[in-house]
Amino acid sequence: MALPLLLDTDIGSDIDDAVCLAYLLAQPACALLGITTVTGEGQQRAMMASALCRLAGKEVPIYIGAEQPLLVAQRQPAAPQAAAVRRWPHDTDFPRGEAVEFMRRAIRGRPGEITLLAIGPLTNVGLLFAADPEIPALLRQLVLMAGSFWSGVNGGVEWNVMLDPHAAEIVYRARPPLHRSVGLDVTTQVKLPAADVRARFQAGLLRLVADFAEVWFREQPEITFHDPLAAVTLFADDVCAFARGQVTVDLRDGETLGRTQWAAVEGGPHEVAAAVAPARFFDHYFSVFA
Repeated sequence: MALPLLLDTDIGSDIDDAVCLAYLLAQPACALLGITTVTGEGQQRAMMASALCRLAGKEVPIYIGAEQPLLVAQRQPAAPQAAAVRRWPHDTDFPRGEAVEFMRRAIRGRPGEITLLAIGPLTNVGLLFAADPEIPALLRQLVLMAGSFWSGVNGGVEWNVMLDPHAAEIVYRARPPLHRSVGLDVTTQVKLPAADVRARFQAGLLRLVADFAEVWFREQPEITFHDPLAAVTLFADDVCAFARGQVTVDLRDGETLGRTQWAAVEGGPHEVAAAVAPARFFDHYFSVFA
């Protein structure tokens, strides 16, 4: 039976969101119930998600979510990759102001069944958990591309958490049946240079992602598969190893704002990725497009 899944994404900033959505649309074991956008230029992000869904031949509800963080200043106001979307068929009319309620209704309608995969700033998820504190317990699992926990990558400050640390703190206080984070400790080990991406992203959904990626490559020489790795862990249990413990989010003003800290605690509430097999990841990722 396919896994019922909600995706919360800031597609249009780092290219890995589009790489992730293409995987979910191609993955036969995934039943994508809806997509919510988060952070600035939600309309542009929704159009990008729509283009991928259209090319996949799937009708997936898309909702524009929160475009501003809870308390801190906006650091991701634009979706630069949306410049390429005009070349692809896409919808332009998306509900606004309903993303959190859409997620709430979907989860309450299927208690214990739905996986929530969040691969952007955690504003929508934080608002959802604050508005309806019972929601975390009604999930099957919560999976995040978020944090930097044990390796010291980027000093423990990761972009998705940093963009809305107060929302992240709400999310890490929640207690779903499974609370999983795939952070920079492992995602930074799965990369492809631009030349390899161009060679391998030549057909189907990946052709559209490659078009978006050309905007990314104007300033970046490679793709780091942060978000796709988080998604793949849902369908391939031999790609990452995990450790249980306790995650906290630093809310002190200054350079440490948004830093994630992890402590090994037996039976702790959080599961964080501790190791990755890059070759297995890439084999699995590309297998769904074969």
